[in-house]
Amino acid sequence: MLQVSSYSLVLSVQFIILIFDLLANSFAELLLIETVVPLIIFIIQDIGILFNIIIIFLMFFNTFVFQAGLVKLLIHRFTGTIIISGIYFFLSVSFHVWIQNLRWRYRHRFVWTNGLQVLFVFQRFVAMLYYYSYKRTTLCLGDPRLYEDSEWLRNEFFRVRK
Repeated sequence: MLQVSSYSLVLSVQFIILIFDLLANSFAELLLIETVVPLIIFIIQDIGILFNIIIIFLMFFNTFVFQAGLVKLLIHRFTGTIIISGIYFFLSVSFHVWIQNLRWRYRHRFVWTNGLQVLFVFQRFVAMLYYYSYKRTTLCLGDPRLYEDSEWLRNEFFRVRK
């Protein structure tokens, strides 16, 4: 069972990583002084996204629903978050590699191609979806019904078995 103190700690860590991700998305483009600084920020941001995905799956594994064998129920309930998180990670890494490649190649010029601009807009749009769905999922995973045996869980178990 998920304890309140451990859930609040995990929730705090997740929100700190999300806030860092939001700040990195907002202000990393303004750091044009050195090419190494955005590179380090992008690496930390990508590692943070991976950590958030790992934490979500660890929270899935910690639920009584998962331990009762109803993995399909969890996956069905949180499919959107899983897919959006994967797409966001892929788009973020792609954008970071592309922009850093252009920055290292053209150090003294500002280069912004049309393809990079499309990727930038698409990545930022998916980032909004990621922030919303991830926050919603972390708050939904705090539901005590997921961590204890209940009538709702028994009904779901028998419905799946049929």
